[in-house]
Amino acid sequence: MDFDTHAMSLTLKVVAVAAIFFGEAFSIIAELIASKQFGKAGGELTMLLLMFLLRSFGGILLVFGYVLGYMYLKNIWIIIAISVGAILVVEPVLTFLLFRDVPTVGSLIGLALGALGTLAAIFL
Repeated sequence: MDFDTHAMSLTLKVVAVAAIFFGEAFSIIAELIASKQFGKAGGELTMLLLMFLLRSFGGILLVFGYVLGYMYLKNIWIIIAISVGAILVVEPVLTFLLFRDVPTVGSLIGLALGALGTLAAIFL
């Protein structure tokens, strides 16, 4: 494999990982904002439509990332680990920023174990 082909392959792997990460992030943002707005009285349906569109865009990125990732990484389990890892990073941060709610001890233990499982899937 020459340098140009290797560089292109590496670039497409990075694009796949980024698409999965941002797809998860957009999906989570839409879910959390909709939950927060409709968790209190008076949520607007127009906002809900915007969250459906944001969630749809996130889904498109996820499908693109999974397809591209599988094409170039050749291992669906790595793709799944990246997806779960993105959720483990993005969701707690966004939840804290939007809800200002501190996680319980059990939640923190669950997140830590999930993170360890994701790292094991990627590196072992």
